[in-house]
Amino acid sequence: MAGSTHTVSNQPEPLTGYDVYGADRALVEAVQRHLDPALLDEAHGELSALGRSAGSAQLQEWGAQANEFPPRLRTHDRYGRRIDEVEFHPAWHRLLGKGVAAGLTSAWTRPGGHVRRAAAFLVWTQVEAGNGCPLSMTHAAVPALRTDPELAAEWEPRLTSTIYDRELRPAHLKAGVLFGMGMTEKQGGSDVRANTTAARPLAEAGAYELTGHKWFCSAPMSDGFLVLAQAPGGLTCFLVPRVLDDGTRNVFLIQRLKDKLGNRSNASAEVEFDGTWARRVGEEGRGVAAIIGMVAATRLDCVLGSAGLMRQAVAQAVHHCSHREAFGGRLVDKPLMRNVLADLALESEAATTLALRLAAAYDDGGEEERALLRIAVPAAKYWVTKRCAPVAVEAAECLGGNGYVEESGMPRLVRESPLNSIWEGAGNVQALDVLRALRREPRALDACLMEIGRSRGADHRLDAAAKNLLTELGDLEGVEGRARRLAERLALVLQGSLLVRFAPPEVADAFCAARLGGDGGAAFGTLPSTLDLAAVVERARPVE
Repeated sequence: MAGSTHTVSNQPEPLTGYDVYGADRALVEAVQRHLDPALLDEAHGELSALGRSAGSAQLQEWGAQANEFPPRLRTHDRYGRRIDEVEFHPAWHRLLGKGVAAGLTSAWTRPGGHVRRAAAFLVWTQVEAGNGCPLSMTHAAVPALRTDPELAAEWEPRLTSTIYDRELRPAHLKAGVLFGMGMTEKQGGSDVRANTTAARPLAEAGAYELTGHKWFCSAPMSDGFLVLAQAPGGLTCFLVPRVLDDGTRNVFLIQRLKDKLGNRSNASAEVEFDGTWARRVGEEGRGVAAIIGMVAATRLDCVLGSAGLMRQAVAQAVHHCSHREAFGGRLVDKPLMRNVLADLALESEAATTLALRLAAAYDDGGEEERALLRIAVPAAKYWVTKRCAPVAVEAAECLGGNGYVEESGMPRLVRESPLNSIWEGAGNVQALDVLRALRREPRALDACLMEIGRSRGADHRLDAAAKNLLTELGDLEGVEGRARRLAERLALVLQGSLLVRFAPPEVADAFCAARLGGDGGAAFGTLPSTLDLAAVVERARPVE
C-alpha cells in the first residue's frame, strides 16, 4: 500500500481526448478565411475528425512508440541475399496510413486542397513529426513530375491516392505509392551542382544507369525517388523506382541510417547507386529547374511543421499552467507566467497565420500569388523554422522539471524543433534565396509589398516597420552579409500585416508592440504589461 506521502495532487492530467484542430482558434479561423464557403462544412468535418484522432490517447501512444522503437536497417536476409530494407515499429505504419488516408498527399487533386492539407499537416505534426517526411515528399513530388506530362500521367494518381500500401512491389500493381528524394552528396551538401553521381544513357528512350551516392536520402522505403545526377548534358533530375516493372529490386544500396538528434521515428539514409535504373524527368541539364517545384513545396511543409510543433508546445504549456497551482493560485494567473505564455502564443499564431496564407496562394495559382510564393516561402522558411526551437525550449520550461522528463513529451518536441530549419536548405540558403528572388524576379517583391500594403494605416508600428523594410531593400550594396537580417524583417512584416488584418486586436497589438515596435526583450515573457495578455493566453488554451 502506498504511503500517504505518495498521494498525487496538483499534477495536471495529460492533454488528451480533445480536438487538436477545433481547439486551435487561429487555425480554424485561417481555414474559414482562405477556403471557399461551399467547402467549409466538409473541410471542418474532416479536420475535426483528424483533430480528435490526433488528440486521442491512443494516437499519442503510437507517436511515443514510434520514437521509442526507431527504424532498423536490414541489409541482408537470413540467406545472405541483399535486401536493403528498413523495419519500422507497427505504430509508424499505423500513423503513416492514417496520414495518407487523411489526404496529406492529395492536395493537388481537390478544390481548396492546399489549405485543407496545410491545416491537416499542421494538426498531424503534433502527433508525431517523423512520418511527416514521407507524406511531405510524396505531396511535393507532384509538381516536379508535372514537368514531364507522360510521367505525371503515370505516377500522379498513385501519389495522390489515399491508400497506404507498405509492400515493396512494382508501382503499377499498387493503389497508392510514396516518394522520397535524394539531392545532397557528402562533398557538396546544398551545393547540388557539385554532385558527382553519374547518369549514363541506355538504349531505351529516357532511361539511364546511375552510379554514385546520396548523403541524405529521405524515406528509403518509398516506392520511388527523385534524385539529381550528372548526365552528359549536365545536372539532371531522375525518377528512381525502388522496384522495377518486372518485380526485381532496383539497385538501391542502403549503407546506413542516420543517427539523428530528433526525428527518431523517421529513417534518413545514405544510399549507393551502382548500375541503378532511372528515368529522366524533364530535359538533360535542367535538373534544378525540374526539381525546384518539389523543393518549394517541401519548404512550405517545413513552415507548417514548425508551426505545428510550436502550437503543440504552447498548448502543452498553457494546459499545464492552467491546472497547476503555485504560490497561492494557478500559474496561468500569475502575471509573469501569463506574460511568458502570451509571448509564446504570439509566435505560434503568427507562424500559423503566415503558413496558411502561403498554402492559400498555392490554391489560387494566379500569377501574383505565384510571385508572392517565390519570395515569401524562403523568408517564412528562414524565420518561422528558426523560431521553433526557442519556443519549444521555453514551453518545456513552463512545466518546470516535469518538462525535462521524457514522459511529458516535451523533450521530443525540443529535439524535433531545430529540424525544419536545417532540412531543405538551412538558414543561409533560405536568406540567399530571398536575395535571388529580389534580383531576378521583380514581380516577387511587388507581390510581397502589395500583400503588406493591404494593412497600411492599420497600425503605426507596422507602417514604420514596412518603411524600414523598404529602406533595407533600397540599399543592396553588400547585401549578402545582411541577407538574414533582410529575410527576418520581411517575414516579420508579413506576419504583422496578416495579424493586423485578421487576428483579434489584442493579438495584433501585442505582436506589433513586441516584434515590430521594439517594446519587447530578447527572451520570452518580456511583453509590455499594458497589453491584454490574459486574452492572448485564453485564445491559445487548447481545451475549453
